[in-house]
Amino acid sequence: MKQILIVDDEPLVRRSLARLFQNGYHTIEASDGLTGFQLWQKQSPDIVFLDVLMPGMTGPEILKELDPVLRSKAKVILISAYTGGYNLESARSIGADLFIAKPFEDIFAIKKIVEDLF
Repeated sequence: MKQILIVDDEPLVRRSLARLFQNGYHTIEASDGLTGFQLWQKQSPDIVFLDVLMPGMTGPEILKELDPVLRSKAKVILISAYTGGYNLESARSIGADLFIAKPFEDIFAIKKIVEDLF
């Protein structure tokens, strides 16, 4: 069973993504960057939803600090309501595989995107 780590300081985002992937996936949630960083190191998830701006550590800081070998084992989807500085190209330049803007336009499309990663 694929494991998904959802790192976002917004409870509604975490709850929505966890519910979306409740069947067929094991989800883990973190409400701040530092906790997300620690869970990533302990759990070695297959997929990580990573918010850009959070307390503790930002998404880009997590990607910078994470061991490259551990990072390479997961597909990373950078998510943010602040799209000014982020798009697919900038997300990839810091080590993410995809970028999705919040609020999500079609949450069911996100599930398809994730399934297509594998």
